[in-house]
Amino acid sequence: MLLFGVLALMLFILVIVWVALGVHGLLLGRMPGHWLQRRVRQPRVWGAGALLIPASGYAHSPSLLVVGIGLVALGHVMKPTR
Repeated sequence: MLLFGVLALMLFILVIVWVALGVHGLLLGRMPGHWLQRRVRQPRVWGAGALLIPASGYAHSPSLLVVGIGLVALGHVMKPTR
């Protein structure tokens, strides 16, 4: 039972970090850290997708999950428009 509680706490912390990264990318238009800045080409698109993924779990909507995963993938591969 203790193992289940520890795993649930770790998942909750992971979701909070994921949402924080999504808000950071969506609002500021850049990603924190050198590793994410090099990998994510469109931080606003990535951030929108990152926020849709946990929202899909809350709304029990598989279609939101698919759209969120697609936006995260597009944030990685789309070329910047500048």
